[in-house]
Amino acid sequence: MARLGRLGFLAIAVVFHLVYIFSIFDIYFVSPIVSGMREFSIDAPEAPAKRLVLYVGDGLRADKAFQSFPDPSPKNNGTTEAQIPRPLAPFLRSRVLDHGTFGVSHTRVPTESRPGHVALIAGLYEDVSAVMTGWKLNPVNFDSVFNQSSHTWSWGSPDILPMFKEGGVPGRIDADTYAAEAEDFSKDATELDIWVFDKVKELFQQARYNATLDTALRQEKVVFFLHLLGLDTTGHSYRPYSREYLHNIQVVDQGVQEITKLIDEFYADDKTAYVFTADHGMSDWGSHGDGHPDNTRTPLIAWGSGVAAPTKSSNGTAIGHEDGFSSDWGLDHIARHDVDQADVAALMAYLAGLAFPVNSVGELPLKYLNADAKGKAEALLVNTREILEMYRVKEEQKRATVLRYKPFSSFATEERSPDHRIDHISQLIKSQKFNQAIEESQTLLKLTLDGLRYLQTYDWLFLRALVTAGYFGWIAFALTTVIDLHVLDGQTEDSRTITSTMFFSSALVALYSLLFVQSSSWNYYAYAIFPVAFWEEVWARRSALVKGKEVLFGKDTSSQKILGFGFNLLVFLGLLEALVQSYHVREIYSICYILAAAWPASYGMDFLTQYVVLIATWATSCILMSLFTLLPAIKTEDLSLILVGGGLMLAVGVLYLLYEKSIIVQTNHTEEELASASVDSLSRMILGGQVGLVALAMLVTRSSVLSLQARKGLPLGTQVVGWLVLIASLTVPFLHGMQPNNHYLHRLMVLFLSFAPIFIILTISYEGLFYFAFFTTLVSWVRLEHRIYTHVNSTPPTTTTTTTTTTTTELNPLAPALATAKARLTSLSTPASYRRLSLADARIALFFLFLLQSGFFSTGNIASISSFSLDAVNRLIPVFDPFSQGALLLLKLMIPFACISANLGILNRRLGVAPTALFMVVMAISDVMTLNFFYMVRDEGSWLDIGTSISHFVIASLLCVFVAGLEFVSEALVSGVEFGDEEQERKTTGKAFTDEKKGVNGKVENGKTLM
Repeated sequence: MARLGRLGFLAIAVVFHLVYIFSIFDIYFVSPIVSGMREFSIDAPEAPAKRLVLYVGDGLRADKAFQSFPDPSPKNNGTTEAQIPRPLAPFLRSRVLDHGTFGVSHTRVPTESRPGHVALIAGLYEDVSAVMTGWKLNPVNFDSVFNQSSHTWSWGSPDILPMFKEGGVPGRIDADTYAAEAEDFSKDATELDIWVFDKVKELFQQARYNATLDTALRQEKVVFFLHLLGLDTTGHSYRPYSREYLHNIQVVDQGVQEITKLIDEFYADDKTAYVFTADHGMSDWGSHGDGHPDNTRTPLIAWGSGVAAPTKSSNGTAIGHEDGFSSDWGLDHIARHDVDQADVAALMAYLAGLAFPVNSVGELPLKYLNADAKGKAEALLVNTREILEMYRVKEEQKRATVLRYKPFSSFATEERSPDHRIDHISQLIKSQKFNQAIEESQTLLKLTLDGLRYLQTYDWLFLRALVTAGYFGWIAFALTTVIDLHVLDGQTEDSRTITSTMFFSSALVALYSLLFVQSSSWNYYAYAIFPVAFWEEVWARRSALVKGKEVLFGKDTSSQKILGFGFNLLVFLGLLEALVQSYHVREIYSICYILAAAWPASYGMDFLTQYVVLIATWATSCILMSLFTLLPAIKTEDLSLILVGGGLMLAVGVLYLLYEKSIIVQTNHTEEELASASVDSLSRMILGGQVGLVALAMLVTRSSVLSLQARKGLPLGTQVVGWLVLIASLTVPFLHGMQPNNHYLHRLMVLFLSFAPIFIILTISYEGLFYFAFFTTLVSWVRLEHRIYTHVNSTPPTTTTTTTTTTTTELNPLAPALATAKARLTSLSTPASYRRLSLADARIALFFLFLLQSGFFSTGNIASISSFSLDAVNRLIPVFDPFSQGALLLLKLMIPFACISANLGILNRRLGVAPTALFMVVMAISDVMTLNFFYMVRDEGSWLDIGTSISHFVIASLLCVFVAGLEFVSEALVSGVEFGDEEQERKTTGKAFTDEKKGVNGKVENGKTLM
């Protein structure tokens, strides 16, 4: 491989990490959907029910469905009677008490509408990579209860219904949806549910005059699906503990009662089965997506034909309430039967007499069946055979694609084979040993699920080893490239031999041959090429590592030096591990910021006294930053904090506008420079416009928040002004190009004011305060690192120095670290000349990585989907539009990274470091964290753990991509900046040192490390 330049290295970094992000989906989350299975249905003279009605209260939490509250109805607001707690869903409660069976349906992460409905209606837990389709479209078509019905009528959201219609048999599923614009967060969302109920009433009303429709409705095995989105929309807008959400429960209960009565009267045969449940719950913060119990626990109530009556306990608490979750529901005397969400599909298929969906992994919940022991045993056996069929197809596929297949141990022998077990269960049923047959079927079903698990994890060991080799190879390759380009100035030659080339080529051919024989996915080929290519390049440039060691460490191998380096290395790795743990414990950032506040003291009293104001600013900003990770990640809307944050931003802008000249010229240290400084009037006018936008953002945000909180909706004028402010804040700064002021402080102020309006409009609480503190910390860090650099370089030696003239091969460069930090100071005046990296620069890279992580986690937990609130984006887009709203949230999230990239770009220039150098170091060391998270990914256990582990790995993987992108952002943001104190710094630091590119001959004085 030819020596890479800056763009080549960044391109490889981006491609490698984007490709390897998908490795967890190929390893941990392989799609469970296969095709080619036979259908299995219960062979009975008559189905338990002739038709099925499915109600899904989107976003309904289990506890809110059954708890008692004061009457939240607007018409009874404030009356004495309304304050008496009562169940909000009396009809559904009556089904639990007297007519059916109930429990809690436990969902899986991600707790979003698409995967929730897929589990309910298809009985499968699809892979999380379906998020790439927005949880709407079908990446892989699958079977469902609707597809098995004779006909399905459905009503509800355009985000849910089409995916079942498009994936089903043509003409079998009718989907009647309202317009997407109806999902308006600023309006009364109960209208969405009322629309659904009215449409159902309209259908049955039409059947009175339409004989064809009447005949179709009276078919057997028909399904009616009512998707009730109002609760989800109301919960997002007002939270699930609000009067609005609780009132929406009343609306749903009333509607379910009316539709149930309508259908019972229409058919008048008592052969209708009803199921009421939810796709996911909702957190107290009005969000869902992660595995918090409030999001994963949903109600399940079944009643009607084929459903068992409630099991009541005359004394004591009935079974199912042992966890205490339902202690305040007033239902302790009714048995509670919990299920997994996919089990609902099996239940519905049984009740309506349908074939089980061929991709279903749900277990038929026998406690819900109104059947004798024989009927339950036979039904469960059919359910088990359906899942076993999926195992057989998957096993055949695996046998056909591996060189040597190792069968699942529980089915490995003839006596333990599935066929033998099925015959045994059938014999038990014939012998009327129904309970034993049920137990054997349950055992076989669980073993089959384990077998499916075995097949899905069959390639784990190989793929994990491949990916691990790839990440280690990248780290080695990146560090080798950094040393080659930015320590040795690209002067080393590759050391390839025929033997090494043949070895690595043979390794790649062997890997590809194995993948080809096994008919592996193209992704596997991509995973395989990277480790071979990286390690081959490291081997070919091993001489750069040897020479780099000599330059960075010198020839001093004393025990003191080795111990010192070992201690620094342990601290470095410890901080990286602390960053890993900070994904779980945000308070780690608080500890690190407090330690960082005291960091300047390590440079002595002279340094502290010389830069009192700067160090005080740094310490204060660090202490302020330490507070944010002590605050709860889940926030509620607080207009006062929004305005306080906006007020601070406005104050900074006004003060800078008033004292711009003094602030800028203070970076120069002579009266002559002060007298000659001038400030462009046009630039001040544009800056004044930016300050005005900050003030306008505060006004429009206040108006929007008050209007939405008063339930008056979002005024069109306020919405338009909000958009204008947001767009203007990003475009007005470009006007500075007409007569630019290139001083770096002026550039940073323009950047600060550019993003300030966005952080006001799109904030719900203390995020604006964070933006103010974070930007202050960044500017202080840049100035402090620069002062440390000049201080250390200008500090006279504490011991007598000796000057030694040596040859290039004899000089001990950087003795051990400071020499390269001092060298080429005079070359800073030449834009194309940069100094070499030293060990001290690793600390700067680590600081950058820490600040980057802090930008993620200081105002929330980005690893949790629940950390994203729609309250702020509702001020601009009140209608539900996940991609547009997500884009606005992403814009807000990216602002801290744009700020830190600009500040690092300025620091690079001030220290004379090549623009790419420190970014490359960060891209190398960040994957130490990525490997940690790769092995922490879980696809079993609690849904909270699963979702969090995925988020952590993806975030850590994308860090390198972020950094690569930030380098280009930095280049754009700081292009042409000037530093008014450069000439003074050259006077302060003394005479120039020798340029290393001309050789290492020269004078080296008393080396000091900066670590």
